[in-house]
Amino acid sequence: MKQFNVPIIYRSPLIAAVKNKRRQQDKMKKDYTPSLLDFGNLQIYLARHFGFCYGVENAIDIAFRTIDENPGKKIYLLSEMIHNPQVNTDLLQRGVEFLQDPTGKQLVPFETLTKDDVVIIPAFGTTLLIEEKLKAIGIPVEKYDTSCPFVEKVWNRSEQIAAKNYSVVVHGKPAHEETRATFSHAAFNTPTIVVNDMQETISLSEYITGQKPAAGFYTEFAGRFSEGFNITKDLQRFGVVNQTTMLASDTQAISDFLKRVVMKKYDLTEATVETYFADTKDTLCYATNDNQTAVYGLLQTPAHLAIVVGGYNSSNTSHLVELCEHKLPTYFISSEENILSSTEIMHYNLHTKQEFTTPGFLPPKQPVKILLTSGASCPDALVEGVISKLVSLCSATYNLQQLMEQFV
Repeated sequence: MKQFNVPIIYRSPLIAAVKNKRRQQDKMKKDYTPSLLDFGNLQIYLARHFGFCYGVENAIDIAFRTIDENPGKKIYLLSEMIHNPQVNTDLLQRGVEFLQDPTGKQLVPFETLTKDDVVIIPAFGTTLLIEEKLKAIGIPVEKYDTSCPFVEKVWNRSEQIAAKNYSVVVHGKPAHEETRATFSHAAFNTPTIVVNDMQETISLSEYITGQKPAAGFYTEFAGRFSEGFNITKDLQRFGVVNQTTMLASDTQAISDFLKRVVMKKYDLTEATVETYFADTKDTLCYATNDNQTAVYGLLQTPAHLAIVVGGYNSSNTSHLVELCEHKLPTYFISSEENILSSTEIMHYNLHTKQEFTTPGFLPPKQPVKILLTSGASCPDALVEGVISKLVSLCSATYNLQQLMEQFV
C-alpha cells in the first residue's frame, strides 16, 4: 500500500510498535481480538484496528505538501480537511483558511477568489456545483483534490447502476459533507434520494408501495431528493449506496428491508429481484469495516468502561461510540485533556450533542480494565496521550517505555 508523509506530531512510537507487532502476527487481518497493554493495576485493551485510514493519510499528506510547495500564495480548504479538531487547527495555524463550515455555510465568498489561489478539496469530496464554481474562476480543482478513493468508489457505483436505469437511495447523514457530495454525483446521473436511518426508510417504503399518498412525500423528504424527482415512478427500479462511514449493520438492514419491500410489491424471488433492485453490495470503506469489526472483537473482553477518542463531528467515530454504549459505560473524548482527574472526565454525549463532566468514572477495583479505540481521523499521538494520562492517574505499576519494550 502507498506510503504517506504524515507529520511526526501525529505519530506515536507506542502505537506504531503495537500495530507493527499485530501486523506481523496476523498478516491476513483475520484476528480481531484486542491488544492488551498491561500496566499492572491498569489494563488497557486496544482495538485491533483504529486510527488514520488510507484516505485520511492521503489527505493530510497532500494538504501539508501543498502548503510547503506554495509559499506566499493564499491557500484555502473547501471545508474541514477531516473531522479532527487537532488536524484542522494545525492547518489553520499554517495559514490555511476554510471556505465553508462543515454544514456548507459560506465563510469566504467564492467571488473573492482568484485563479492564482490554491483550493484543497477535503477527503469527503465535494459537489459538482462547487467544482464548477471553482473551475469558472480558473482554479484547477483536480490539482489539490484529496477526495478519498473509497468515497469515489461509491460515486462510480452510483454511476454504474444509473447507466442501467436504476435510481439511487443514499444511506447517509443528509448534512454531512460526504453525503452532500455523493448525492450530487448520483443525482447528476439518475433520480436520487437520501435516507438517514431505518425510520425514514420505512416511511419511504410506504410511498413506494402506495400506502401513503404521494403528495406527502415531497413535504416529508423536502431537501432530500433530486430535482424533478417523481415518487410514483422513480423508485420502481433502484439501488442503495451509502456514506462510507455509516454503521455497516444499519446500511445492510436498510438495503435488506427495501429489497424485501420490492420483492413483495412485484412478487419477485431472489432470482428475479435484480429486475427492480440493483445489487450494489456493501459500499463501506475498508477502514470503517475494519474499525467496526475490531470494536465487536474488543467488546468480547470484560471491562469496566470504554473510551473512544476522536472528533465529535466525526461520523465513523460516533458509530464506534454507539457500538460500545450498548455494552458498557462509554466516554467519547477528543484528547487526553478531557480526562480531568482520576475522578472526573469531560466527554461528549452523541444524543444530546453536548459535552459534560462525569464524576467517578474510574472504578476503585484493581486492575482497572479499559477498552480503547479511536476513529479513522484521529492521530495515534492522541491515543498515546490518553494512555499516558491514564497511566499517571492510576499510578500504574509499569510505565509506557517498559510496556513498549514488549512490542518492539
